[in-house]
Amino acid sequence: MFRTLRLDPVLIQAVIAGALSFAHLHDLAAAAGQDGWKAWAYPVSVDLLLVAAWRRMRKDGGNRDAWLWFAIALIASLGANVATAGLLDMNDVPDWLRILVAGWPALAFLGGTLLAHAPTPEPEPAAEPDLEPAAPDLVVEHVPDPAPELPPAEPALREPPSTPEVTPEPVTPAPAASVPPALLDHARKIANAHHAQTGAPIDAATLRARLGIPEPLADSIALQLA
Repeated sequence: MFRTLRLDPVLIQAVIAGALSFAHLHDLAAAAGQDGWKAWAYPVSVDLLLVAAWRRMRKDGGNRDAWLWFAIALIASLGANVATAGLLDMNDVPDWLRILVAGWPALAFLGGTLLAHAPTPEPEPAAEPDLEPAAPDLVVEHVPDPAPELPPAEPALREPPSTPEVTPEPVTPAPAASVPPALLDHARKIANAHHAQTGAPIDAATLRARLGIPEPLADSIALQLA
């Protein structure tokens, strides 16, 4: 099968623009004293530097050197187009332009060498797909600790058996100590005086203190005076 050749308008435009730029660079180089094959080598050098810088920019858009040399080659091409548009006397080219044209081969060689040997950034390795199934999210629930078991209630203490009440035996009072009559009369006088002063009968302790007698004898006298 034969394929139909289709002309791209953009490609045609690029060929025309390249041919015109090529011719302008040739004319400028010839006017600057570069005759013969050298005049034709200048446009090739400028266009090759443009292409090399453009390719480097495509691979590494952040490369500043590629942008710099692309701008230098573009300025050289545009400068030749403008200079040959009637703004410059091609029969009397200024000296500074002759210097630029003569120095262009060295400048183009430097730019082409730097662009050709610039390190190419390595592409980042693609991340390998994770074939392992993702572990489900674990939800940790806090389970309250069980309440401690209480010991079984002890049975109520049985009431102790009632003991029969014991009736205390009447205490027989000790026999009263014998009191001499004189001492009893003297104690009665002290008791009467105490009663007259205080209005209360005398007790055994006061009586013992007044008479200076032992406690059993004082208790016996107090019983007799009561």
